[in-house]
Amino acid sequence: MRVLVTGGAGFIGSQVVEQLVERGADVVVLDSLAAHDDAPDYLPPVVDLRIGDLMDEDTVRDAVHGVDAVCHQAARVGLGVDFDDVTSYVSDNDLGTASLLRALWRRSFTGRLVVASSMVVYGEGRYRCAVDGETAAAPRQAEDLRAGRFDPPCPRCGAPLEWVLVGENAPLDPRNVYAATKVHTEQLAFLYGREAVASVCALRYHNVYGPRMPKDTPYAGVASIFRSAYEAGRAPRVFEDGGQMRDFVHVRDVARANVLALDSSWSGACNIASGQPHSVLDMATALAAGFGAAAPAPQVTGEFRLGDVRHVVASAALAGDVLGFRAEVGFDDGMAAFAKDPLR
Repeated sequence: MRVLVTGGAGFIGSQVVEQLVERGADVVVLDSLAAHDDAPDYLPPVVDLRIGDLMDEDTVRDAVHGVDAVCHQAARVGLGVDFDDVTSYVSDNDLGTASLLRALWRRSFTGRLVVASSMVVYGEGRYRCAVDGETAAAPRQAEDLRAGRFDPPCPRCGAPLEWVLVGENAPLDPRNVYAATKVHTEQLAFLYGREAVASVCALRYHNVYGPRMPKDTPYAGVASIFRSAYEAGRAPRVFEDGGQMRDFVHVRDVARANVLALDSSWSGACNIASGQPHSVLDMATALAAGFGAAAPAPQVTGEFRLGDVRHVVASAALAGDVLGFRAEVGFDDGMAAFAKDPLR
């Protein structure tokens, strides 16, 4: 099988490439290398590396030629700096996806398409009110956050809410620019699937961490930011009260989910998560343990970013049922290894 992996030199894409090559697949990587000084030495030498941007029509046309399946990982990720990033996100994620899909359409591609999505498409997770039952939380207000009221109240009665697992049938409610582009990526891919009669699977990643994660940029994930702080001998700054609940899933598990999805013909969206929710403060503490007794304790600051959500924890049941995916890397072991993993 010949597989195109866009963004195949990146954090998640390169791990997908490695697992595909280990299985004997013929792999084409399309990557702009914008985040690299040169082609990374961890890419297997048998890979057919095409250096170029998704907006380059000739490059994309050549990359999709003759492939049986596509794994679309290329994207600008993270919350970014502020709304001034909007054109970069839309260009890289929306227009980049559209350019890829147009190239596939022009060659009448009807093979397997797997696209990287994110938990951020849900906005705030799902909640349950003791009075009103399961409900969606309204966007948090700056005045509440400044006052230290981090948990959203019930939008109907104002009572405290309890978070519950988010299933794939939850309404999509993007609350930052990156999230909006991921919703659109899914919509474009599924529309292509209907028009071209191709099977499409969108994998909604939760908080991915592990080797080759980018560091020291505004677009790095929270695990990478905390890791960089510990390496510099500083206490990581934990926003809000550290009680934000997330699901931290190892990149090797995420890559394996992509390979399973490429092998499957099931169409739809799947949460890709460990099934072991932890708070952001839990993560900072577990990562500190990997650095040893001399690591400074995490500093809970009360700071906040208005585009962040409080709790979002997924149900991983569907991916187990339709893809056979279950995470294998445990939280404590994964975080201990991450303290020493090479970052990009």
